[in-house]
Amino acid sequence: MQQIHCCLTLYLIVIQGLLGVGFQLFGNKEKLKTSPLQHLFEVYVQINKAAEDENTKKLAKDFFRKLEEHDEQTLSLWKQFRDFSIDEYIRIYKRLGVHFDEYSGESFYQEKSKEVLKMLENKGLLQKTIKGTGIVDLSEKKDLSSFSTVMRSDGTSLYITRDLAAAIDRMNKHNCDTMIYVTDKSQSNHFQHLFQILKLMGYDWVERCQHVSFGLVQGMKTRRGEVIFLEDVLNEVRSRMLQNMASTKTTKEIEDPMETAEKVGLAALIIQDFRGLLSSDYQFSWDRAFQSRGDTGVFLQYTHARLHSLEQMHGNEQLTDINVACLQEPDAISVLQHLLRYDEVLYRSSQDLQPKHIVSYLLTLSHLAAMAHKTLPVKDSAPELAQARLCLFQAARSVLANGMKLLGITPVTQM
Repeated sequence: MQQIHCCLTLYLIVIQGLLGVGFQLFGNKEKLKTSPLQHLFEVYVQINKAAEDENTKKLAKDFFRKLEEHDEQTLSLWKQFRDFSIDEYIRIYKRLGVHFDEYSGESFYQEKSKEVLKMLENKGLLQKTIKGTGIVDLSEKKDLSSFSTVMRSDGTSLYITRDLAAAIDRMNKHNCDTMIYVTDKSQSNHFQHLFQILKLMGYDWVERCQHVSFGLVQGMKTRRGEVIFLEDVLNEVRSRMLQNMASTKTTKEIEDPMETAEKVGLAALIIQDFRGLLSSDYQFSWDRAFQSRGDTGVFLQYTHARLHSLEQMHGNEQLTDINVACLQEPDAISVLQHLLRYDEVLYRSSQDLQPKHIVSYLLTLSHLAAMAHKTLPVKDSAPELAQARLCLFQAARSVLANGMKLLGITPVTQM
């Protein structure tokens, strides 16, 4: 079985010169402990307003240089940022059911980036500009019509330098079958350059590296405002779903409504996010995401819960010696034919790394299963026919559950 090593690279809150200086000017250690991601964002906004001042820019460059030179005080502040941030990431991602084996900040590779610059120089790939910056010529004719800057004039590294060091280190450490970078599409050019430089350096495994880009979510607001933090979204999801459940007459008594609300709400978000190409921007709508009918995550969860209830009603019995020839009705045949396409859909998604194929498949399966549930009763049918139908619904629920789990959705059994 192929092992998947999940690594989250901390680009957003990783300490850079500007953020370091910003924290020295505007930071609060207590806020950093209690709400690190939000406080660092607040600091980042404040220092960016002040960054037009030349003295602030100089302080930021000096801070970054000290970080690369392993200045003890600077590194200590970086470590606080990193440790608090990672604890927060772990806590929030746990709500999504996501676990990472390794949290690897790109700043971790500052020292190794010096080795990369030396390698580029030894291979004759590193060129110096008049201003003293280091560049790599990426043009086919070697006329500098396309190049990538890998070193500042003061000798310090850039994102791409550290990404080069990270790629080399991870491939040496894990010997990945495929190394997948998932970031927003604005970084596409960055990864094109990254892969081109690795190829020029002679790393054939770069053919196994891939950038999966995602687009922008437009129009998303929570009750707290327009700047959206993941935790705000998760809290809003849970709150809205609890309100929906409380106002719906068909909602059953649930052991843990808070947990169910979060799972159903997350399904609503994930399905809306994954319905189209990952790289496409889309207009977010809370109302559309939380519709109980139609092509939504709420409908997937509702269908799964109904099919689970049907199994419970008939004692969750293990069915054997099923006569599938009983299933002659068009609705039964439609479900069977669709179930046969599951492996084909999984293969397609594994090839282009687009979840939309699975989403489309599951939504169609839910509609077909819901229709069959209305027209193909199990209760009061002849025993042989009842068993065949129950088996069909069990298969549909099983595939629905497995497909949802692949998308990061936890199926619920009650709604």
